[in-house]
Amino acid sequence: MYNESRKSRRSFLKKAFGTAIITGAAPSLLQASNTKVVALQQQKAPDKKYTANDQVNIAVIGMGIMGFSNAETSVQIPGVKLVGVCDLYTGRLDRAKEVYGNDIFVTKNYKEILDRKDIDAVIVATSDHWHDRISIEAMNKGKHVYCEKPMVHKLEEGAEVIATQKKTGKVLQVGSQRVSSIVTQKAQELFESKIIGDLVVVETYMDRHSSNGAWQYSIPTDAKANTVDWDSFIGDAPKMPYEPVRFFRWRNYQDYGTGMAGDLFVHLFSALHAVTSSKGPNRIFASGGLRHWKDGRDVPDVIMGIYDYPETKQHSAFNLQMRVNFVDGSESGERLRFIGTDGVITLGWGGVKVERHKLSSVPTYGGWDSFETFTETQQKEYKKWYEATYKPGKPAMVESDLEFKAPEGYSANYDHHMNFYAGIREGKTIKEDALFGMRAAGPALASNKSYFEKKIINWDPEAARLT
Repeated sequence: MYNESRKSRRSFLKKAFGTAIITGAAPSLLQASNTKVVALQQQKAPDKKYTANDQVNIAVIGMGIMGFSNAETSVQIPGVKLVGVCDLYTGRLDRAKEVYGNDIFVTKNYKEILDRKDIDAVIVATSDHWHDRISIEAMNKGKHVYCEKPMVHKLEEGAEVIATQKKTGKVLQVGSQRVSSIVTQKAQELFESKIIGDLVVVETYMDRHSSNGAWQYSIPTDAKANTVDWDSFIGDAPKMPYEPVRFFRWRNYQDYGTGMAGDLFVHLFSALHAVTSSKGPNRIFASGGLRHWKDGRDVPDVIMGIYDYPETKQHSAFNLQMRVNFVDGSESGERLRFIGTDGVITLGWGGVKVERHKLSSVPTYGGWDSFETFTETQQKEYKKWYEATYKPGKPAMVESDLEFKAPEGYSANYDHHMNFYAGIREGKTIKEDALFGMRAAGPALASNKSYFEKKIINWDPEAARLT
């Protein structure tokens, strides 16, 4: 199925590198000095002056860290106005008024947001176990939806979200902002040029080394039963007495969150799928453990997954190694590398780099090789045979390394929100729609299933469901 187009590859390389090529007997030994750095062009907000009829009124449901972050980003988009917020903690409603003014509508009941006729779209930034229900109800109420990742809390919830988006025709975008990044788009362009040959392995990690990074978020001193609507928060989760730690640090509990895989694996899957146009893996296995942050959480603080990606029209078959470690004493941060037969693409938030190491089709001898174990007579005979079989050719020509960097201060989050509102106002295609969102969330949640059940999970990447 996979068809490597050499013609398109050469055409791209000519445009990308120009004359930045080198010759030599050992083309795999490219030095850093040969790296060509190119600045990426940042997307610009539309010049159009929006009228009152063009204005998009939004509300945020869930004013935690991501809720405030999404609100701040959205109001920077021309023609977007924040008119309401919902949260189950009184202090966050008060804070929303401090930031956005006393005229803003506040409520602890998200249904009051959905019932308002003056609200065009909602941002769902609640705990994970509310994502599917609120998103479905919002679309059925005629609202467009920006839903934080992962799109769903449980694997079986994805089908209804996908079906509701299709039925209502409403815009739904999942909040993995990396999909809209100009850096990711450049990585996709590089990948599709076949600049690294056939993809063989992807290795990625997103590690942390702090209490906040491990979700030990601050808990306000007034987090009492009368300031938090605990019963509404619980929803379809198991009933239990009010516990502020579970409310403010919900990511640490399976009842409300999806652990490291649901929070961070999804970012990595989203970027990987955007670059390769992949639908996802078909075999999943994960392992890990709770090594350090033993604060009552019931999810691991180290998780590693391995994934088999089948061959498709867009890419060769490859394997993925993925890791998140919340006890990273090396503080090595994160990495996403696409390793091919002819080189590697390394993708970061602020740039993408290509390193070329073309694999020679001609075998060598000597060094760490059996050649030295031959008799002197056989070594002479072997050299004679080798030189007759592999006649010396012209020196290989290999493009120099190339690095693209986003402009200083670039925000993928801004571009992601801008794309969401372009989908609402202009009908532009949403790349990270419900199906894309489930194809990223599914393997992440299946990683949790594999970890807790200690088994390999089979996944249908096309239909985005278990097999």
